[in-house]
Amino acid sequence: MWAVMPVCEQPGGIRVDVRLTPKASRNEIVGIRPSVDLGRVLIVSVTAVPEKGKANAALLKLLAKAWGIPKTALSIRAGSKDRQKTVFIETDNAEILTRIQKSIEQEPNG
Repeated sequence: MWAVMPVCEQPGGIRVDVRLTPKASRNEIVGIRPSVDLGRVLIVSVTAVPEKGKANAALLKLLAKAWGIPKTALSIRAGSKDRQKTVFIETDNAEILTRIQKSIEQEPNG
């Protein structure tokens, strides 16, 4: 299952491949979709504008709240100015990986 998920355990944490849509009508995790560059990505929409890191901050806040992890544990490792991003969750707690997987599987397009 993990081979098709946009989530991957890495040394020191968890990597999540995301496609972000800023200026959306609401903040939501939409689901999983295929991506030419990354294989599969987690589609996320935020209402924030893509100026001065506002959309990125909204993304991290949304993911932290949805997955029940501290916002300070999340960072954008790649794609800070692109729609396709790599979010890294710094953790050594294996339960978080399971929690994220279950959350994604429950999304309508997951």
